[in-house]
Amino acid sequence: MQNQMKTLAKIKPEVGLWLDPRPVPDIGPDDVLIRIRKTGICGTDIHIWNWDDWAARTVPLGLVTGHEFAGEIAELGRNVTGLAIGQRCSGEGHLISNQSRQSRAGKFHLDPATRGIGVNEQGAFAQYLCLPAFNVVPLPDEIDDEIGAILDPLGNAVHTALSFDLVGEDVLITGAGPIGIMAAAVARHVGARHVVITDVNQDRLDLAALVADVVPVNVAHQDLREVVARLKMKQGFDVGMEMSGNQAALDQMIENLVMGGRIAMLGIPPGKSPVDWSRIVFKAITLKGVYGREIFETWYKMIAMLENGLDIRRVITHRFPIDQFRDGFEVMRAGSSGKVVLDWD
Repeated sequence: MQNQMKTLAKIKPEVGLWLDPRPVPDIGPDDVLIRIRKTGICGTDIHIWNWDDWAARTVPLGLVTGHEFAGEIAELGRNVTGLAIGQRCSGEGHLISNQSRQSRAGKFHLDPATRGIGVNEQGAFAQYLCLPAFNVVPLPDEIDDEIGAILDPLGNAVHTALSFDLVGEDVLITGAGPIGIMAAAVARHVGARHVVITDVNQDRLDLAALVADVVPVNVAHQDLREVVARLKMKQGFDVGMEMSGNQAALDQMIENLVMGGRIAMLGIPPGKSPVDWSRIVFKAITLKGVYGREIFETWYKMIAMLENGLDIRRVITHRFPIDQFRDGFEVMRAGSSGKVVLDWD
């Protein structure tokens, strides 16, 4: 095995990332070394690239970024069992402790000591990644490396979409980014009746219609209430998924939900936002905050759905070799792409 590897790291406190040669990481007795084949660019990576206020106070300089990946196992720690060298895999990017009440109860995704690869710890934008064996998710043959590299964001979508029973329900999704689009595809796959997705970016709405059987609505030009009437909904939507982080979108969702409606929130509004709590209370609306994936239940469910016909490949709109990473980031920053995948081979 080579001693040096190519990485993409945040080495300056300014806009951008830089190719930076590093030693191949050593692994501990409970770790595996993964040879990275494909990685996805995430919205979090864009924040780090832009070096906004959140990134500047969160991400240590010198960090290898990236947390969406697929590859194969190149080395096993001496205590690792149940995995094999050469086995294809992705992995859970949230590193947890085993000390908290939540972890000891098996609610790993709620561990308050969670640290993220590519954000707090060395990440997957590298030819090799050291990862605890506990976090490794083997990939079946039916899921290729390209789809394996976007299982992390698909997991966000699946976690959000499966927060509430969707069978026969009318669903409103605000925000047609890649995760919103994948959540729409999941909602249709599991039996939602009508799935409406809103945005003000027509390119993303067009992509949503290409990926999934949904009703795209550009709220800059269309009245959502007219769509509700056209679809012959009696009162409004049963379930909402807020993916945009936009306060106006959340307000619109609340107004168009039925009495007793339910909202799963993945989008993060910037700073503090005014909320008309009286509307939420008087409409008896349930709000659920969604973070990451349920470890590992979400992984099991999304892999099963992919094996059973869920098709999200068209959400990937651009592919670049790693040496052209700047092009990939610029496409993402322009706001007209779906998922962007970087090839490390």
